[in-house]
Order: sequence, then C-alpha cells, then structure tokens
Amino acid sequence: MGIGYRIFVRPMLRFQDSEKSHSRALKILRLLSSNFVTRPFLQLLYRPRKEIPVECFGSLYKHPFGNAAGLDKRAEALRGWDAIGLSFIEIGGVTEHEQGGNPKPRMFRANSSRALVNRMGFNNPGSKKVASTLAQHFTRYGTPKVPIWANLGKSKTTELEDAPSDYAASMERLWEYCDVFVINVSSPNTPNLRELQHDDALESIVKACQQVNQQLSHQSGDKQKPLLVKIAPDLTDVQLKAVVLTARSAGCDGIVATNTTIDRPENYPPSEESVFSQTGGMSGSPLTHRSTVMIHQIYSMTNGEWPIVGVGGISNAEDAWAKIGAGATLIQAYSGFVFEGASLTKSVVHGLDKKLREHGFSSLDEAVGFSHRAK
Repeated sequence: MGIGYRIFVRPMLRFQDSEKSHSRALKILRLLSSNFVTRPFLQLLYRPRKEIPVECFGSLYKHPFGNAAGLDKRAEALRGWDAIGLSFIEIGGVTEHEQGGNPKPRMFRANSSRALVNRMGFNNPGSKKVASTLAQHFTRYGTPKVPIWANLGKSKTTELEDAPSDYAASMERLWEYCDVFVINVSSPNTPNLRELQHDDALESIVKACQQVNQQLSHQSGDKQKPLLVKIAPDLTDVQLKAVVLTARSAGCDGIVATNTTIDRPENYPPSEESVFSQTGGMSGSPLTHRSTVMIHQIYSMTNGEWPIVGVGGISNAEDAWAKIGAGATLIQAYSGFVFEGASLTKSVVHGLDKKLREHGFSSLDEAVGFSHRAK
C-alpha cells in the first residue's frame, strides 16, 4: 500500500493545494475510521504487527512512534490515528483564543527535496472548542486506547508578557482529556514567539502551567500530567544549553526536538525555488540531520537522564533509528506522512524491530543513546 501511495497518490498531490490536500486526507481518515466496515481494513493495511514497548512519561507505549503536532490541529481524527497504529497522538497547536492563522496560501510542498514550508500561524478553533470536541469523543467512544498529547501555543493577540496565562488557560481546559502537554515556544510563524524560549520567559510559562497541573491533580486525585517543551532547531549551542537548563530547573519532564526551521537547504532543484523562497518554517528531509544533532547534544548535556522526543525529517526506519541512537526515547513524524502516506507507521515500527534484533538489543530502552556508547 505504501508503494501504491508513492506511485499513484503522491503524484496527484503535486497538482493540489497543500493545505487543501491535507484537509481532504484528514477527512478521509476520519470517515474511514468511523465506519465499522472500513475501519478493520485500515487496521489490517497500516497497523504494525510488531510491538516495541517502551515506558516514558508514566505511560507504557506499544512502540515509540507517534504523529507530530500540526497533523490534527482540531482533534478530528483520533480514531483514525489509532486505526493506523500510532502509539500516541498529538493534537494542536492549540491556543487560548480561536484564530484563523496567516493568510492563504500558507503551506508549500517541495516534492523532490521531500520538504514542506508552512506559515500556518497556529490556525485552530481555540482550546475551549477543542476541549468540547474531546469531551464529545470521550462520551461517544470512551477513553482513547493510546495517550493523547496536546501541543499548546500562544494566541497571536496575546502580548508576550501575558503568555503564561494564555498557555495555562489552554492547559486547564484540556487537562481532563490529555495525557501529556507540550509547550510550543518555537514555531517561527507567530511573531516573536521564539523569544519565549529563553530564561525568565520560558520559566514563567512552565511555572504557570505547573500551577494548573498541581491544582487540577489535587482536585481530581489523579497524577500530574507530564509537561514538555518544544524547541527550535535554529538555536545556537549556547542558547540550546540555556533552554535545557531553564526547562529542567522549571520542572519540565522532557523535551521535543525539534520544531521547523527558518533555514533552507543549500542545494535544491531550480523548480523548487518558489517553495524555498517562501517565509515560514521548513520541515522534512532537509531538517533530518540538524534535529538529530540537537538530540545528540541534549542527551549529552543531560547524561541521558531527561526524556527526549525526536522529530524532524523522519521518513523511514533509518531516520528513526538515528534519532534513537542520538538519545530519543519517542519519535514523531509530520512531513513523512505527507510523502509516504499512512504506511509510514508500519514501515518505521517494523524497521525498528529489525534494527533492534540486528544490533542485539533486547529492548528499546537499551538502544536509546547507543551512538554515545559506540567506540
């Protein structure tokens, strides 16, 4: 089915607006996974037959692979992501206030380079409506079988100094339904957002969210939810070290590395100049190496004691294996699903299972950070 996607479906996408094709694909996934006749076929075609259990953030994941934020901003296709075999689902980015995002067109596809450039601008219905969507889903289908993550962003109309309350409000609304929260201070598409990655600004956001976390945990009698921070790949080594130290000391439970980049590849076909000249964040294959390098650095800085979620240019098992070797415990993909289709989950998980056996590891935990131990 993966070959069929590459031969028949992907060429057709060249003639469609990127954002519209994404919306259509999400709608199809939702419809197919909601039908009792077609849902088993989705599971048969795409769900991995292997399991690679790994414990992280207080939950047991059946394998390390999930989707990155941006694929399902509105939590529209939760059953679909589960049907194709993801071990966790990240929704969002979600902001306190509903917002339409930046003017269209705002998503661009470079097929030869296997890259996307977007300047979506956190378009989403706002955390109140997303919470309502999740409540309806839970009532109709019950608690999802895999962990649900929420990616939290800042509303464009919220001033930087008021960012802590913006993030905290969204977390409060979604807390009942989500298992892990990701503080996104690294999108390049909200003006000045990346300034929140540093020192006091980041610390104030984390503490505001942790206050909500503690309060709702106490009221409900449930455990506090893990809180992560998502960083940009464009940080210098000095900036990266500062962000890691600040996030850890403020109480973050882990880190997501990385978001999209404002850099562009040095070499690409002349036909893709119109894509790479666009403003916005780039994801996909050109980001693979940089995100893996940053994962390696973070693992070294923290002596492997702080969980890392690796994302950036994963389109096959080799990419995923490199990130695990660098120090990632869990991994995510966004652009990989655009260029490989739903079969990406099965190919990555089965490929990782093979890698573990080839290298003599009995579990994923043993493999995490192996490149640091290689002689």
